[in-house]
Amino acid sequence: MARPIKTPCVQVCVMDPATGWCEGCYRTLAEIGGWSRFSEAERDRVIASLGARRRAVRNAPPRPETAE
Repeated sequence: MARPIKTPCVQVCVMDPATGWCEGCYRTLAEIGGWSRFSEAERDRVIASLGARRRAVRNAPPRPETAE
């Protein structure tokens, strides 16, 4: 039986246009789209980078609201 693929997905699939990262898991569209084809080492490399991405977003100055 095949092992399930490890994933950081939290089912919050909203892309932040400023960063290009998903607001739920902090992956890029290319990372999300290629996830099932990535090697375990590639997935581990991406997962290792997600904490820094999360901290970068949380520590960024607030963006001005856009008028509609």
